[in-house]
Amino acid sequence: MAEIIVVTSGKGGVGKTTTSAAIATGLAMQGKRTVVIDFDIGLRNLDLIMGCERRVVYDFVNVINGEANLSQALIKDKRVDNLYILPASQTRDKDALTKEGVGKILDQLAENHDYIVCDSPAGIEAGAMMALYFADIAIITTNPEVSSVRDSDRIIGMLQSRSRRAELALEPIKEHLLITRYVPERVERGDMLSVENITEILAVPLAGVIPESSAVLKASNSGQPVILDTESDAGQAYADTVARILGEEREFRFLTVEKKGFLSRIFGG
Repeated sequence: MAEIIVVTSGKGGVGKTTTSAAIATGLAMQGKRTVVIDFDIGLRNLDLIMGCERRVVYDFVNVINGEANLSQALIKDKRVDNLYILPASQTRDKDALTKEGVGKILDQLAENHDYIVCDSPAGIEAGAMMALYFADIAIITTNPEVSSVRDSDRIIGMLQSRSRRAELALEPIKEHLLITRYVPERVERGDMLSVENITEILAVPLAGVIPESSAVLKASNSGQPVILDTESDAGQAYADTVARILGEEREFRFLTVEKKGFLSRIFGG
């Protein structure tokens, strides 16, 4: 039976879609049969990040409405075995998602996959609550700034009270914290919250810290999940995050300012 992962946040623009693409790709690279679903009805972007926008014929809402079946709507990734994408509709509104319809699709996907990754819209509107409701695992994505962390705290409350697991008094959703766009130099100057600040406020186990990196924008523009860029700090940090989600212990990297060597200090390198 598949585990359902929701990638969520209270605030927009924190990198949920980038994270969903990277986590799903990383799980598939580890041999896990994985599907990633775009829940942002009307504003889909996951297909762009995954580089499959030209291959979208049917979408999530088409399947819910019985206008297509799953095999017609699922897009197989060209680069990684075991990875499929279920895109969102670009023309419907978020009311097109119903709890019964979404639950039925997730049940069908669970028969043939190990992980279902749900790329949630920001906040607590209908699409976000639908993605959150069915989750077994939550990746709470936040930037190191006060407003983002405060909004993430609200989402944690929703996860603990409005999910299917909470309704049925089952074991709680397993929560993971992911901090994105982290810049150690700005933390040192006091311009950003530190990892310690954020984990103290949210009290959620830390799964990953993704450094600010131009590789993220480059990967997005080229339709390639950044985790495939194994030379970049961001790609390596996402690979570490996937390993931790799967239960492996890995040291956290990219948290401190890189100290320059003697020659670099002398010659300004």
